[in-house]
Amino acid sequence: MTTGATEREQWGSRAGFILAAVGSAVGLGNMWRFSYVSAQGGGIYFVALYLIFVAMVGIPVMTSEFAIGRLAQQSPAQALKRLGGDRWSPLGWLFVFCGFGILSYYSVIAGWTIRYSVDAFRHAIPTDTAAYFGAVSTGSGAVVGHLLFMAITIFIVLKGIHKGLERAAIIMMPMLFLLIIALAIWSSTLTNAGAGYGAYLNTDLGNISFMSVVNNAVGQAFFSLSLGMGALMTYASYLRSKENLGKEATIVAMTDFGVAFTAGLIVFPIIYSFGIADQVGMSMVGALFIALPAGLQLLGSSGDWIVLAFFIMLFFAALTSAISLLEVVVTAFIDHGMARRTAALGAGMLIVLAGIPSAVFNLNLLTAIDQIVGNFLLILGGLLTAILVGWKLLPQADAELAQGMSSKTARKGWALLIKYLIPPVLFVVLILGVIPATWTSIKTLFGI
Repeated sequence: MTTGATEREQWGSRAGFILAAVGSAVGLGNMWRFSYVSAQGGGIYFVALYLIFVAMVGIPVMTSEFAIGRLAQQSPAQALKRLGGDRWSPLGWLFVFCGFGILSYYSVIAGWTIRYSVDAFRHAIPTDTAAYFGAVSTGSGAVVGHLLFMAITIFIVLKGIHKGLERAAIIMMPMLFLLIIALAIWSSTLTNAGAGYGAYLNTDLGNISFMSVVNNAVGQAFFSLSLGMGALMTYASYLRSKENLGKEATIVAMTDFGVAFTAGLIVFPIIYSFGIADQVGMSMVGALFIALPAGLQLLGSSGDWIVLAFFIMLFFAALTSAISLLEVVVTAFIDHGMARRTAALGAGMLIVLAGIPSAVFNLNLLTAIDQIVGNFLLILGGLLTAILVGWKLLPQADAELAQGMSSKTARKGWALLIKYLIPPVLFVVLILGVIPATWTSIKTLFGI
């Protein structure tokens, strides 16, 4: 078993760690879910509450994950057993299960971005984008995309931290930022861009209750930051320098917000400029894979190049997140004595097999798995992490933070949040929001 810190890989630079952590947080959900929830759930009020909850919930939980990871220098499965004792070991393996489960269906969705990018480059996306999506999203086409995406993810992870994860983040994240900025500038020039901005950042609560906006903001703040799955804890385990972990968490969280917010500045001007608002459903699928390509085709051949840039952007966002999910599983095996190459290939192949049902069958299965693993288990994992750190590991975590965070006032504020505020907030979100939504998805899947 590998337990010594001297044998563990490490990040080559602070920038590499931050870009990789941002890449883990930024995913496909940033490109639609944030802006949709804003438009439908409070507009500018939602954005303001989202930022409040990022500051009060997201950043403290992320800081806690960073502290545990750097302190233990091990995978979450081993770290929580070592620091919390045997009774906390299942939480570490829950993180491994979440990484495995989420990636099994996430790679299926990410595989769609490969097909769309290739066909956009070939000017081969048909005008009936709904039928095209049906052909791409299920059956043999979806399986091929799933296999190809997982092959790329496995290749990067088996190269290791410095030559694999860090190098990929340093290359892909700046390209992702440039694509987002370029597309946002282009979207601002569209005829009805102002109407899109108005719908995105409206000030009309309508029939939406204030508590509903609060619930949406808490949920989005948590889901969008890759918390509760052990990914950021794993990344911090390769961080040996005495960086200010609270500062790093703030940079990651605010960059993630910037990407999500800017994605809305791309999507909504397109929707309103091309008159496709009625075609956009409440799902990410309806907006990104059916309505937007249909609208952009109105530009003629130039529209295919915009579609290509858009789906390359989605591909980068998906890949940087997928790498972190696979790394959670791989590092658990490495810490039990397995070579990285063997762990990456073995875990990757198991995930490939687990994802095939999501590729072959209808989207209800994928939605149900997402609700169970990607929502319910993540909130549960975050809640248990806050309880563990706040009520059992607070002295050790505070000492770890003190290496880079000299302000005792800042650390005291973090301790109060992680111990007294965050557990009840996450418990309420779990009971009132996540569990009912998960049960609804299960009933839909089985026709109950």
